[in-house]
Amino acid sequence: MWIERTIGLQTSRLIQFALTTAVLSGPGLRFYTKGVPLLFKGAPDMNSLVALGTSAAYGFSLVSTFAPGLLPEGTANVYFEAAAVIVVLILLGHWLEARAKGRTGEAIRKLVGLQAKTARVERGGAVVEVPIEEIAVGDVIQVRPGEKIAVDGTVLTGRSYVDESMTTGEPVPVEKTEGADVVGATVNGSGALTYRATKVGADTMLAQIIAMVEQAQGAKLPIQGMVDLITAWFVPEVMAAAALTVLVWLAFGQDPAFEPALAE
Repeated sequence: MWIERTIGLQTSRLIQFALTTAVLSGPGLRFYTKGVPLLFKGAPDMNSLVALGTSAAYGFSLVSTFAPGLLPEGTANVYFEAAAVIVVLILLGHWLEARAKGRTGEAIRKLVGLQAKTARVERGGAVVEVPIEEIAVGDVIQVRPGEKIAVDGTVLTGRSYVDESMTTGEPVPVEKTEGADVVGATVNGSGALTYRATKVGADTMLAQIIAMVEQAQGAKLPIQGMVDLITAWFVPEVMAAAALTVLVWLAFGQDPAFEPALAE
């Protein structure tokens, strides 16, 4: 009543028409480009269901707004907001999912950033600084105080405490002496160490952690297969139930029955 007394119902409908058209033809267009072809192929999915539902609400509202005389008296109502809200809520869910995946990707980038870029390797009787990509299994690597362990290996000489919180979560540095294992990307303490590389490249613990995170990000949960199976049956059944509801309303509902049939 407040809208009718101020801007008027027709003006309100025109505003809703403009806003809803922007939503459906912009961010909501993906539901139609994906769902409508599958609908004609006889294999509708959730996109098809969204496209069909919003199209019905939007189409009926168009007629109610611009050609109300085509409808029975008292049935020219608009459902622009229903079409827009459905699209916005589903897109919000997609955005939250993408945001969660983006955080996982950021975690992977941070893990990659933990790696040392170079290492001091004993070669040909001299110590040379080489990129970690050029380190081979069996290379003898020197680690100075405060430096990162380049790759996984076994300590040959020296004594120090290494911060392994990156892999274990334990904040207390671990003592490393001859024969102890060290992990790439952990941080050496105040002592100096010499160790032999035992795992390099994709075999290091850090590389395996990164691979597991990436695999978890891209893999489907076991329940996803069940969801896909249910969706394959759910969408056609919902569409059939909707069509049956319209027919029952048209056949047995009180006149005018078309508008409540479509609303139901």
